[in-house]
Amino acid sequence: MIHTSATLREMRSDSEQIFYAGLAAVRADAAVLANCRRESDRLEIGDSALDVKRFQRIFVVGAGKASAAMARAVEQVLPTEISDGVVLVKYEHTAELKHVRQVEAGHPVPDANGEQAARSIIELVQQANETDLVLCMLSGGGSALLPLPAPWITLADKQEMSRMLLACGATIHEINTLRKHTSAIKGGRLAEAVYPATLVSLILSDVIGDDLDVIASGPTVPDTSTFREAQAIVDKYGLGEKLPGSIRGHLEAGRNGRVHETPKAGNQAFDKTINRIIGSNIQAIRAAEREARKRGYHCLILSSLIEGETRSAAQFHGAIAREILNSGHPIPTPACLISGGETTVTLKGDGIGGRNLEFALAAAIDIAGHPDIAILSGGTDGTDGPTPAAGAIVDHGTLDAASAAGLDAQEFLENNNSYPFFEQLGDLIITGPTDTNVMDLRIVLVR
Repeated sequence: MIHTSATLREMRSDSEQIFYAGLAAVRADAAVLANCRRESDRLEIGDSALDVKRFQRIFVVGAGKASAAMARAVEQVLPTEISDGVVLVKYEHTAELKHVRQVEAGHPVPDANGEQAARSIIELVQQANETDLVLCMLSGGGSALLPLPAPWITLADKQEMSRMLLACGATIHEINTLRKHTSAIKGGRLAEAVYPATLVSLILSDVIGDDLDVIASGPTVPDTSTFREAQAIVDKYGLGEKLPGSIRGHLEAGRNGRVHETPKAGNQAFDKTINRIIGSNIQAIRAAEREARKRGYHCLILSSLIEGETRSAAQFHGAIAREILNSGHPIPTPACLISGGETTVTLKGDGIGGRNLEFALAAAIDIAGHPDIAILSGGTDGTDGPTPAAGAIVDHGTLDAASAAGLDAQEFLENNNSYPFFEQLGDLIITGPTDTNVMDLRIVLVR
């Protein structure tokens, strides 16, 4: 898009720099190194200290878009002590590793690579005994990247379930409840496989509220959800007759006690388990705030817990921006509103996009004609849905530029086709793999 206003060009540039400052604060390798320190034979992880010499073997496993970068940092801390390891990453999210094997797999819909590697992780940790240490790297994307179906469920069945859940508007909490109760590795089952070895998990949170049993579907923590709750989610979205028969049968067997529930608090598998969050959305938001203040903006953090329908969230952000222009409330100009979290898109069309791109398009429609507003919405992992973009940046003139290019913004929005819209306008935010994943970051600037 061509921008003739020097002020607007500056605002758009500022929004990008504020966004990148947020990303830098939660990079996986930096987060691991900030939480793991080696002092002689002591491995300090947060408030816990482990005697490295006490362990006969040290294994590193994990899954998530940032798990390879996390493993790379662990290799720096333990350059000679790692015996073996496997981490699962999204395609093209690899890192240079010396001791830990890495497998690229499908996300957000799982694939055969993920299933095979998840099985390899289970087989590896089952070798561990009480004299061994297992370090587990978990980040956003771990749920899709660990598709080890429960017995009698095929990978194709899990893939179909994933597509249905992504399309129906289910929240990440709801999606992961179903994933945990159709899996042989999620919902604390990885911890069961590790026991009696010592297990330490380093976790980058990509879920609202940093719920440990939801991040990557909680493979190393007690599960608080149940088969009955999983069935309630199926009923809520009318998926009962649409799900594959093997999944329906498995959920029914779980409700009737014929399949064991996921391990709960008090299970011995968690007696020797430490779970530590090393990066979260609020950390990225605070770093973005610091950068915005350096650039002269009055700042207001709206929330790191924004969820719900994407279009409604976009209208809410646009309404606050317009209020700032009209009344100077809740903060004066130049103003910077920052929010995080993860919204939901209910698919009605067959276009290409993601929640950040859809947020930006809905926001562009909302602020059209209101001068000196710029809005950026981006995923901290660098990819929005099935696209290579993190998100997009818009301003009050985006719709005029679209009209000049022969693009009907409302039509693109109704077809959930935000990626081609912004691709044609040149307003995509392309970061490439970011080595982190702590949900989304939204920047609203008002002059």
